[in-house]
Amino acid sequence: MDLHFGDSKPTDEERAAVDALLGPPESSWEGADRSDADLRWARGGREARERRDLLLPGLHALNDRVGWISEGALDYLCRRLTVPPAEAYGVATFYSLFSLKPRPATVLHVCTDLACAGAGAAELCAGVEARLGLGSGVSVERSPCLGLCERAPAALVVRAGAAAGPGAPAAGLAAAAPSRPETGGSAPRPPYRPERPSPQTPDRLEAATAVVGAADIDTVVLAATAPETAPAEPSAAMAVPQAGQGGLVLLSRVGVVDPASLDDYRAHGGYSALRQAFALGPGGVIREVTDAGLVGRGGAAFPTGRKWLATASQPDHPHYLVCNADESEPGTFKDRVLMEGDPYALVEAMTIAAYAVGAHKGYLYLRGEYPRALHRMEHAIGQARARGLLGDDVLGQGYAFDIEIRRGAGAYICGEETALFNSIEGYRGEPRSKPPFPVEKGLFGRPTAENNVETLVNVLPILTTGAGAYATIGTEKSTGPKLFCVSGSVERPGIYELPFGATLGELLTLAGVRKRLRAVLLGGAAGGFVRPDELDIPLTFEGTREAGTTLGSGVVMAFDDTVPLPRLLLRIAEFFRDESCGQCVPCRVGTVRQEEALHRIAERTGAEAAGDIALLREVGRAMRDASICGLGQTAWNAVESAIDRLGAYE
Repeated sequence: MDLHFGDSKPTDEERAAVDALLGPPESSWEGADRSDADLRWARGGREARERRDLLLPGLHALNDRVGWISEGALDYLCRRLTVPPAEAYGVATFYSLFSLKPRPATVLHVCTDLACAGAGAAELCAGVEARLGLGSGVSVERSPCLGLCERAPAALVVRAGAAAGPGAPAAGLAAAAPSRPETGGSAPRPPYRPERPSPQTPDRLEAATAVVGAADIDTVVLAATAPETAPAEPSAAMAVPQAGQGGLVLLSRVGVVDPASLDDYRAHGGYSALRQAFALGPGGVIREVTDAGLVGRGGAAFPTGRKWLATASQPDHPHYLVCNADESEPGTFKDRVLMEGDPYALVEAMTIAAYAVGAHKGYLYLRGEYPRALHRMEHAIGQARARGLLGDDVLGQGYAFDIEIRRGAGAYICGEETALFNSIEGYRGEPRSKPPFPVEKGLFGRPTAENNVETLVNVLPILTTGAGAYATIGTEKSTGPKLFCVSGSVERPGIYELPFGATLGELLTLAGVRKRLRAVLLGGAAGGFVRPDELDIPLTFEGTREAGTTLGSGVVMAFDDTVPLPRLLLRIAEFFRDESCGQCVPCRVGTVRQEEALHRIAERTGAEAAGDIALLREVGRAMRDASICGLGQTAWNAVESAIDRLGAYE
């Protein structure tokens, strides 16, 4: 059964948004005026279906141009891509940044997640809503974590249609041209895929978005209603309290190098790692990464060398590289800072990783709430391509590689690698069952290596200093430097780089704890709480595991005794309920039951709460044991740790 939108027709502006991405329609089957030829045969069906992966960029194009996606616009996009309307509707409604109902062209997203909630986000939201009122032309929406935790409370202003002339690309589209996956089908006709659409200009991006940190009511209202008065966004270095200090490895260029200048990057050691990679060969690169002991920095801590070797060994081709820059874990913002402050490092690291695994195409899946990171990466990729560092002959070595940016649209679950693949392919971002694993059948059913930004950037010092030197940093089982996202009740929130093995107390001393410490959340909403008397926990994967908690992606969120713990736990439960994709019953039902129980016991303690706590434990075990992916498996972690370690509700 499919959806039918009746007589709904796209407006000229909606048609222009889609056609700017796909090219003009060639027949009435795709939305053009009917001709005699169209009455005799249909053309281009297979080619259109092979472009299913352009569904998400098409939805972005409409949402960016108009501010919401109408039935007529969705129907026109479906005709252009030969996607059943019911499936496209399912995809469009999956993402929180899209709206299928009319709304103003300006949308103000106010973060109400953990760090911002502790910094007064509720009062900010209420004040902004009261000040703007109805008829202001601004839609105020409460948002999960915006990845601006060092500047809490934070807000993001998005304006549709800004600087959009006829045929102009929609805000945030990738600089690299979308290209059909290599599945053996015939090549698409040129009108469907312009080889190189014009990159979005900085002026357009800045006019379309405004990021407001350390926000107050007046500043947010001005940013939403008078964009020309919005304060300039601070540099990435402002999020790095250690910026410019000696001894840094991953953050050494942030605040030192002009992030827009390829020449400046190369003057500070850029692209020496890629030259070393070509000297070593693919196998040599994988050996160096393996000997260095590099493991994934996204939380799973899987050995990177093993993943790359498994991908490179697959006989099926083509191979793909995917960089997961969709960091949506509340409290996480390290990848944003790396992309904003040192974008060429990620381009170089992705090129090395692709060379090692035998991939010629890379996808950068970038979080939709990161407009500045998007602009920086688009610019860096364009400059690298223009200078022969991407393209058909990288550095004159006969190796072809290019990067395409795909923009997320507000879905925490897309941080899971197989959900991310589905999102890129134009489907709902729901996790896949494993096996087969991504190294065997990943993106477009082909062998795929997927790593996050921090993991990839670690490859550069491994190749420039050698695996042996890199392995001396940190501990035997957790080697190298680690980035920690520190926020909450601290004097100097931001990204800190420390070697694995430093203690939690040492990190918090650098950040400066405010007031009386009540608890520290490690690993974000999917992590766990520790007490103030447990600050001697070593910040390593094995150390946190032995302490009964998790390091996760490196979130360290401090809370003083003024933060109401029950409200914090309820916000975590609300987050997981909202972000569950709903595919599996344990997670879909369990996250709702968890939130309901926490609502009931929010003001209870002792015997009154005992029954609901027992229910929480039962539901938590079911989610952990039976959920299909890590979201459901970890949704109970923080609540459990608060009950057992902090004595919540006693």
